[in-house]
Formats: sequence, structure tokens, C-alpha cells
Amino acid sequence: MRIIMALDILDGKCVRLTRGDYSTKKIYSENPLEIAKKLESNGIRYLHIADLDGAKNKKITNHKILEEISSSTKLSIDFGGGVRTEDDIRIAFNSGAKQVSAGTIAVTLPYLFMEWLECYGNDRIILAADFKERKIVSGAWTKTSEENIVSFLSGYCSLGVKYSICTDAKRDGMMAGPATEIYNEILGSVNINLIASGGVSSLKDIEAIRLAGCEGVIIGKAIYEGRIKLKDLRSLC
Repeated sequence: MRIIMALDILDGKCVRLTRGDYSTKKIYSENPLEIAKKLESNGIRYLHIADLDGAKNKKITNHKILEEISSSTKLSIDFGGGVRTEDDIRIAFNSGAKQVSAGTIAVTLPYLFMEWLECYGNDRIILAADFKERKIVSGAWTKTSEENIVSFLSGYCSLGVKYSICTDAKRDGMMAGPATEIYNEILGSVNINLIASGGVSSLKDIEAIRLAGCEGVIIGKAIYEGRIKLKDLRSLC
């Protein structure tokens, strides 16, 4: 299972939010590149960059930081936040992203998401499947649909989607444990490379996610707050 470190960027800084609420932002560093280099030096190989400005502005915003990190480290980066147009996705890849995740477009303009999947390949496009109480949420988690997370993933999997970051919006930033029961349910019926996100607080949580069969896990606040030490992840990376 891949260990993926989260790097959320807002106003050019490394921050974390609680449940996607911008008013709860906590700044951990003024220098995202410095954080990325520290992660790499401690054995981290995969990085998930979330462009929080982009998610709010509905267009990619922090691509210069993505470019700086991708050119200064060997980290394999997946990038998401504000990817709404062909220009956005092109900029993300040209700035060094190995994979790009898209969520809102998959909900609102599925034909466009499928165009990207066909154009760039299912190894490079990640379906961002964010949910709250099993219902899909989009638009920086401001809109809730009636579609169930399992049926949403199943439908896209049948169309060729290979990877999905699956985030429980109610658990994100809470460090109260991941939605392992839902991940178990998804992987019991959907053949997809599932990347768990939200709620991770301990090595025990990481092991539970691994046992559920997830392909990857994204860890954020637990590292920044010191709940999990980078040295403890070395044997897992």
C-alpha cells in the first residue's frame, strides 16, 4: 500500500483545514517546498497536493508551487483542486503532476471527465470521490448529491476508471479514525484502486486501511500535529 503525504496549499502556504472549512485553517509552514523536501528526506515518495485556492476559485491557482516542488524533488505528485477545464488539466501536467484528480467535474460534467480519462489514460486521471454520510459531495464540499458513494464508484469503474481518492468529508482533519467500514464495503463490490483519505490518526488506522485492501492512504494532519512520526512510516514507504 502506498503512503501518500498530503500538502494542502492556501495563499501560498502549507495549511490544514477541518472538514473542508476554510475558516478553520491552520498554517504549518510558509514554505511548501521546504515541507516537500523534508518529507522526501524522510523516505516519503508520494505527495498529494491539494490546491485549496483553486478549489475556491474554480480554477487551478497554485501550479507554480507544484512546478517548484516537482522540479526540486523526485516525489511522485498527484494534484487536485480547481481542475475544471482542459487548460487546468494541461497546466497541472505541464507543471509536473504525475496524476491529476478531479471530483466536481466528474459529478457535474461526466462527459468531460471521460474525455480526460480517454485523452490522458486511466493511470493518470484519479476520480476524487468525496462523500458525506455516504452521499457524494462536490464544489469544495458545498454541494451534496443523492448518489451513493458505492454506486458512484461502481458506475465510473465500469467506464474504465482505475484510481479513486475516496474522502469522508466529515472525518477530514478530525483525526478520529478513517471510514474503514465504507472502504471495506466499496472494495467488496468494486474493482478499483482505492486511496483512503480522511481521519487517519495512528499507525493502527493505517494498518486497518491496508487490511481493507486500499491501494494507498493519504496522511495529513496526523503528521503535522505529531500524532504519527515520519520515522515510523519509513518501513511502510
